[in-house]
Amino acid sequence: MLATSLFGGVIFQIGDLKLISGLGTDAMTAVIITNQTIRQVFIMLVMGASFGAQGMVARAIGNGDQEGADHVAGQVILLGALLSLFMAGLGFWFPGEMLTAMHVSDEVLEVGVPYVRYVMVLNFGMIFVFLTNSILTGAGDATTPFIVSVVQSIVGLFLEYALIFGKFGFPEMGIRGAALGFIIAQFVSALIIASAILRGTTRIHLRARHLTPDLAALKRIISQSWPPAIQMVSGFVVTIYFVRMMGSFGDTAQAAYSIGLRLGMVGPMLAFPLAGATATLVAQNLGAGNVSRAWKSLWSGLSVHASLMISMAIALFFYRVPFLQAFSSDAAVVELGDEMLFYQSLTFVALAFQFVFFRALQGAGDVMFAMVTSVANSLFNVALGTYLAINLDYGPTGIFISGLVSSALVTTVTAAWIATGRWTRKFPQAPRA
Repeated sequence: MLATSLFGGVIFQIGDLKLISGLGTDAMTAVIITNQTIRQVFIMLVMGASFGAQGMVARAIGNGDQEGADHVAGQVILLGALLSLFMAGLGFWFPGEMLTAMHVSDEVLEVGVPYVRYVMVLNFGMIFVFLTNSILTGAGDATTPFIVSVVQSIVGLFLEYALIFGKFGFPEMGIRGAALGFIIAQFVSALIIASAILRGTTRIHLRARHLTPDLAALKRIISQSWPPAIQMVSGFVVTIYFVRMMGSFGDTAQAAYSIGLRLGMVGPMLAFPLAGATATLVAQNLGAGNVSRAWKSLWSGLSVHASLMISMAIALFFYRVPFLQAFSSDAAVVELGDEMLFYQSLTFVALAFQFVFFRALQGAGDVMFAMVTSVANSLFNVALGTYLAINLDYGPTGIFISGLVSSALVTTVTAAWIATGRWTRKFPQAPRA
């Protein structure tokens, strides 16, 4: 899972950002804002569904119910197809309106609309890969997602380079090429993983009966999926809110914040799969009725995840300026981004514990506490950030401070709930076919 995130997340994100930076600041801002706000809202919905599905599949596997795990997988893919259609409709009809809502400049809007339309309309590959990777991980198969991530990164970066700049006989398409390269790579990955699960060469074997709508199963899956989805969306609504607010501080502030967001995601993207592995182990052990081993899984996952995140916090703290200078030569952008990454590196320490706590709760089926806590914390973050940035006239610094404070607060509250042990008694069984 760690290698999967390294290839499919960190390496691809850094390579993608470097390629996009060759198109200029406006194009880079448009791409980052699209991916970190507009498209990210839908990714958070998919992640929420995948968290619920991963926990249910893992509990079914732990309980020895292979057919139940396969059935959950099929029903989750049906839900993903519905979300894909909705996302495509919005992208086709309202790309300009969605980008305008981010309070971007006219120049960013002009270059960004085609990118928004492409990645939103042609989204099915992305959603399918995301959901099936989580399903396979819940079943204990981390190898197939790794292979898919390697293929996806290699194909995606090659095609983006070729289509952005017109290399190897491909047409020069600029920002449209960035979108198409990413999309084609997602579809190639989807074909690979679909072939595996339909042929039964993985720990999930989909058959036609699993893709027949089952209202009872869909209801239980949704009941486990909507709280994590709301939890994830609430956090990124905060990001959208602050991206808009940054726009009011000028193009430089928004560009610096956008680059800082992408760089600040590298650490969580690399470490988050370790929290996902913890969720799988917690769910499988609770499904097997082994509570003590579920606790052991939590502490083992926490020790590895925290060690990695804190190490990356140290690296980000000391090398934040060189990181920024690799993607922008604008001294003002680098200066503000430096301040943002300073606070981001401190936030990594809280995230080192927070991610594992939340994923363990979701794996255990205790999804309501995680959701309520996250939504309340998002509201607190918005209120504090607005007060510091606007009322106290701290500007962008107020937003950076509020992110650090809110992360520390929600981590403390969640740790207290974990200590009660009530989450070990809340897991539901997966619906049987």
